Amino acid sequence: MLTAPEPNLPSWTFLTNHAHVLIAISRNPEARQRDIAFAVGITVGAVQRIIHELEESGYLVTERVGRRNRYEVIDGQPLRHPLEDQHTVRELITSLDQ
Repeated sequence: MLTAPEPNLPSWTFLTNHAHVLIAISRNPEARQRDIAFAVGITVGAVQRIIHELEESGYLVTERVGRRNRYEVIDGQPLRHPLEDQHTVRELITSLDQ
């Protein structure tokens, strides 16, 4: 049986899967959920759940374009944890893309 290659990921990271999904989407707003899942190292189901939670919380907008989704990160939103809520999603993404 043929299986998909696994990304070479460490056992733990400093950012959450929610942050990883946002970063992956910011880098490619037309990415398929399976490509996001591969990049982050989680299941497609987990990506679907995270996207739904990000939409519900106002951090992401999904637009259907033909048979694909196009995502828009609402990057002016503050980070959610009290230790970080004085910073925005934009600051997080920008700091990691430098």
